[in-house]
Amino acid sequence: MQQSQTRSLGLTSLTSLVIASMIGAGVFTTSGFALNDLGSPHRVMSAWALGGLLALSGAASYAGLVSRITDSGGEYLFLSRIIHPVAGFIGGWVSLLAGFTGAIAFAALAFESYTSPLRPAWLPVGTVAAGVTILAALIHGARVGTGAISQNAAVGLKLGLMLLFLGFAAVIALDSGSSPAPAAPGSFSIAAFAGTLVWISLSYSGFNAAVYVAGEARNAAIDVPRSLWLGTLLVTALYLGLNAIFVYLPPFEAVAGREDVAAAAALSLGGQPAAAAVRALIALALLTSVFSMIMSGPRVYARMAADGLFPKLFSFEHGPPRAAIALQAGLAIIVIASAELKQLLSYLGFTLSLTAALTVASLFVLHRREGRGAIAVPGYPFTPAFYVLGTLILAGLAGLNNPVELGAAVVTIASGSVVYLATRRFRPSTKMTRSRGLQR
Repeated sequence: MQQSQTRSLGLTSLTSLVIASMIGAGVFTTSGFALNDLGSPHRVMSAWALGGLLALSGAASYAGLVSRITDSGGEYLFLSRIIHPVAGFIGGWVSLLAGFTGAIAFAALAFESYTSPLRPAWLPVGTVAAGVTILAALIHGARVGTGAISQNAAVGLKLGLMLLFLGFAAVIALDSGSSPAPAAPGSFSIAAFAGTLVWISLSYSGFNAAVYVAGEARNAAIDVPRSLWLGTLLVTALYLGLNAIFVYLPPFEAVAGREDVAAAAALSLGGQPAAAAVRALIALALLTSVFSMIMSGPRVYARMAADGLFPKLFSFEHGPPRAAIALQAGLAIIVIASAELKQLLSYLGFTLSLTAALTVASLFVLHRREGRGAIAVPGYPFTPAFYVLGTLILAGLAGLNNPVELGAAVVTIASGSVVYLATRRFRPSTKMTRSRGLQR
C-alpha cells in the first residue's frame, strides 16, 4: 500500500535541506591538506571546481530519477523499482548502517568538539553530541512543518554568516592588495590530485538530500529536481568562494597542512575575533547537518517498512515517521558512545559512493526499458556516465590507499544481500513491482 504522506514541503524547504546536508566540516578543513599535498592554490581550486562538476552531474542525474519516481526513499526506492528489490534493500541497508547513522554521529561529535570551550568539565564527553541528536529527533518528530521551519531558519543564518565572511575577506583583499599565495616547488602529482579530489567529493556529498523526502513535497516532480540544482549550484559557488579565501589570501605557510584551515585563514586576516566567528560558523554548519540527516534518513526506513522489508512499525501515513526517527537517533547515539567512530567514518565514502554510482547507473536500465524519452537528464548519456565513472575511479584510487576500509565497505554491501535473502521467507507477500511509483 502506498503511503499517504502530508505534502507540506516547498521549494525553499527542499533547497534548504540540500544545502544543510552538503555544508559540513569538510569545506572548512580539506584545503589545508590539499594545499600541502598539491603545493599550489591553483591546483587546489581546480580540484574544488572538478568536484563541483561531479556533484552537479550527480544532482542532474538524481533529478532525472526523482522526476520519474516521486516518492520518498532515495536510493532504496530508485534501485528497488528500476533494478531489483534486492538492490534497493542493499541501498537502504547501507543508509542504515553507514550513510546516515555514522554521518550523524560524526557531525554531532564534531559539533561537540567545536563547542568544547562552552562544555562544563563535569559533563561526560559525548553528552552534547547525544543531546543535539535527541533535540533534532524531537523537532523533526513533532511535525513536518516545525522541522522544516527550524531547518530553513538555521540554513538562512548559516548562509548569511558565510556571505558576511566572504564580504569581509573581499574588503581585506582590496585594502591590502593581496596577491595569491606562492606555490610550493614541486611537480604535479596525479596521485596527490586524485587523493585530494576524493576528500573534496565527500564535502560535496548530500546534493541528493531532497530525494529522501520527495513524497512530502507539494510538487515533487518539479520542486525536488529544482532543489537539487539550486542547492548544488549555490553550495558549489560558496565552496569556490570560501576556498579561494583560504588558499589565496593568507601566507602559504599559515594555512598549508592545517586541519583548521578556515580558522587559520580567518586568524591571519582578522585576528582572534575573526577566527572565533569562523569556529562558530563551523559549529552551526555541523548542527544543521545533524538536523538535515535526522530528517532525511528515517524516510528511507519508512519507505522500506511500507514495502514490507522493515517492520510495519516504522512506516507512516500522516505526519513525520516518528518510529523511524527514533530508530535513527538511537542508532546514532550508540555510535556516538562507541570508540570506533573514526574507523566507521573512514569507510563511509566507499559505501556511499558505490551505492550512489549504482543509483545513477540505473538511468541506463530505465533507458533500455522505456526508451530515451523516459530520461529527463540534460546531456544524457554523458552526464550520468561522467558521474558514475568519476565516482568509481575515485573510490578505486582511495581503495588502493585504504584497502581495509574498502574491504569493510564491500562487507557492508554484501551483508545487505545476505540479510535480504535470509529474511525473505519471513516477510509478508507484497505487490511491489519495478514499475510501481514511476511517473509518466
